[in-house]
Amino acid sequence: MIDPKDFTFFESQNNFDFKGFAYKLTGYWKWIVLTMLVALFIAYQVNIRKEKIYELNTLISVQDENNPFFTANTSLVFNWGGVSDKVQSIITTLKSRTHNEDVVNQLDLYLTYFEKKPYYYKDIYGNCPFVVEIDKSKLQINDLPIKIVFKNQSTYEVTFDFEKDSYKTERYFDNFKADYKPEISTQTQIGTLGKPINLPFLNITLKPNPKQAIEVGKSYYIKFDDFNETVIKYQEINVETIERESSIIKLSVQGTNKNKIVEFLNKTTNLLISNQLQSKNEYADNTIAFIDSTLYKMESELDSAEKELKTFRQKSDVIELESGSKRVYEKLSAYDIQKEVVSQKLNYYTNLQRYLQSSVDFSKLPAPSVVGIDDANIVGGVAQLIQLSKERSDKEFTTKNKSVFTAIDSKIESIKRVLLENISSSKAVLNSELSINNRKINEAENTLSRMPEQQINLLNITRKYSLKDNIYTTFLQKRSEAEVVRAANLSDISVVDSAKDVGRGMVGPKTSINYILAFILGLLVPVIILSIKILSDTSINNTEDIAKQTQIPILGVVGKKTTEGNLSVFEKPKSALAESFRAIRSSLQYLYKKQKVEGAKTVMLTSSISGEGKTFCSMNLATVFALSNKKTVIVGLDLRKPRIFGDFSINNTTGVVNYLIGQKTINEIIQKTHISNLDVITSGPIPPNPSELLMSEAMKELIDELKKQYDYIVLDTPPIGLVSDALELSEYCDATLYVVRQAYTQKGMLQVINEKHTKGELTNISILLNGFENKAKYGYGYGYGYGYGNYNKEYLDGDTPETSFLTKVKQPFLNIFNWLSKR
Repeated sequence: MIDPKDFTFFESQNNFDFKGFAYKLTGYWKWIVLTMLVALFIAYQVNIRKEKIYELNTLISVQDENNPFFTANTSLVFNWGGVSDKVQSIITTLKSRTHNEDVVNQLDLYLTYFEKKPYYYKDIYGNCPFVVEIDKSKLQINDLPIKIVFKNQSTYEVTFDFEKDSYKTERYFDNFKADYKPEISTQTQIGTLGKPINLPFLNITLKPNPKQAIEVGKSYYIKFDDFNETVIKYQEINVETIERESSIIKLSVQGTNKNKIVEFLNKTTNLLISNQLQSKNEYADNTIAFIDSTLYKMESELDSAEKELKTFRQKSDVIELESGSKRVYEKLSAYDIQKEVVSQKLNYYTNLQRYLQSSVDFSKLPAPSVVGIDDANIVGGVAQLIQLSKERSDKEFTTKNKSVFTAIDSKIESIKRVLLENISSSKAVLNSELSINNRKINEAENTLSRMPEQQINLLNITRKYSLKDNIYTTFLQKRSEAEVVRAANLSDISVVDSAKDVGRGMVGPKTSINYILAFILGLLVPVIILSIKILSDTSINNTEDIAKQTQIPILGVVGKKTTEGNLSVFEKPKSALAESFRAIRSSLQYLYKKQKVEGAKTVMLTSSISGEGKTFCSMNLATVFALSNKKTVIVGLDLRKPRIFGDFSINNTTGVVNYLIGQKTINEIIQKTHISNLDVITSGPIPPNPSELLMSEAMKELIDELKKQYDYIVLDTPPIGLVSDALELSEYCDATLYVVRQAYTQKGMLQVINEKHTKGELTNISILLNGFENKAKYGYGYGYGYGYGNYNKEYLDGDTPETSFLTKVKQPFLNIFNWLSKR
């Protein structure tokens, strides 16, 4: 029938022993501390080997700046769009290849100045005692550190250490590249400040930097980089708006030289402002160009009309028109001007219509207001087309995503459709106006047809001249307005906060974070590894492990031997190890008394497998019996693997086997030892049938005879997990000690002894934990046995407790784990 206690036993095994685990973990504290020190040392090395990285930024604002010369009297109207589209367009421009090419080229950022430090080359841009003037029309070698050492304040030596067989050279004027193959590995050149160096692979002039003093003998280095690679690096500038839908843009750059960052940020913003203003003026420039072309045509026509009028007046006697004819002429002049205005609008619409249908670039369109068109739909549509067309052109240098162009093209097509519809409706209205105007002109001309021919001719010539003069004057006025508007234009971009070195901005290496990370990793990594090792450990390490695996009581704990031989109790009778065996002796006497055993007492020692120390325990347990003035004998019954003889300096020629087969008497197999009151019976020669011999009647006779002569009989038997010999001998024993060795015996092996005990094959059995080290990595014991380390040296010899230093180091960890285990 199943006992409910069995379930309790299995449930107890599922409870995690946090305290025991913690003690085991702290046993490896030396490894954890060592790992942490190594990690911190690595962090230190990383910190000192990395150059400091800085991040500086600048703020710019994007707004619609209204031209102060736009008034109610200004006939020209320009529309540049709103802020929302500009912000994204400006962000795109700042990261564009074309924009960054201009910045890199103007600042010569492909040239690096640096000096050699113990672990890296330090960028000294802005702090170098000389400035390199580059001949951009000639080739410069790439990716070669060029060493420059000043011999005095004006003369220097240039050294080229060619480590490769071939180098790239680049002409920065047009980015032409060529290969250069050096003929020698090292080349030197003497130069003078202000005088050029002209070599097939280097063409520069060094000029003094008045802000920095030259250090004679100090090594400086310069290096040319690939132009395109440098541009790509600066295209990674971080551009973002301060808040969503905000018109404030933040530009930030990381680098190792703050002077270079400041120069780059300020140059990129200044260039952006300049280019944006230039782009903004492009609308006005288109209009001025259109007016100029119109004025050029009008000048010749006006000159021709003026000459014709002058010639006619010289040849004709008609000088002035009559009053009635003059009034009709004034009406005709007004009708002519109206007709010309309508005709110019129709002509603009026709040209714009044809342009929209045939062209894909709308950036050169003039303002509709130049011909008097003030329709908001037309003016706004043309402005949007110009903006979108330029935006598309800019993005061709920054993105390969076709969906971006598809979106822009879709907007352009949509605006074109709306414009074409508006143009058609506007042209219809203008054609109607033109028809009405033509009818009025015809009526007036019919009225004048009754005038004399000379007056009619004068009227026609005067009309022609007046019309040309009026148109020319109007366009001159509009050109003047366009010039004023262009000159007064303001950029929509302004600098809110320019880049400046204020002594801050370092973002790396994050030394404190590196140390914290090293500390965490140095602690975490070994803890994880050790936890895996501990949790995957299936061996017996402490009494708690035994208690979880079996209900069999633990009789005692034996420490790890510190002597060369196995007779540790005899060699060091005042050691902690000797005291642990005395404690076992006391426990055995209690068992014998409880079982009411009179006379000679028999104890059998066995184990699961070989190597767990049962022979060692047998000899020392017998020794403590003998030292207490009790006649004791050790009987070696491990007939397959004899052990007990070497430590006593006796031979194994005769022994138990000889007695069991009838060759020797009991007195002939008993051998005296150098320990008083202790005799030994070795196993003797290895027999072919050890199990049968131990089961024989002679074995019973041997035990009976020994009980007559000795007070204590210690039987050293074979491992019970390997052979069944010990089971055959259990009937002769008053007590059985099952030896378990720390960090050696597997937990599963205790199931064998559980099974034997449950079936009744082994009775009066107890467990003896051998080889126990009372260190945290093995957990904790019952406080006896090897735990006598707390004794003073005057009481115990040989086993010195831990030093006070180690105890002080471990104690805080133990206190923490003890506190956690109680939570």
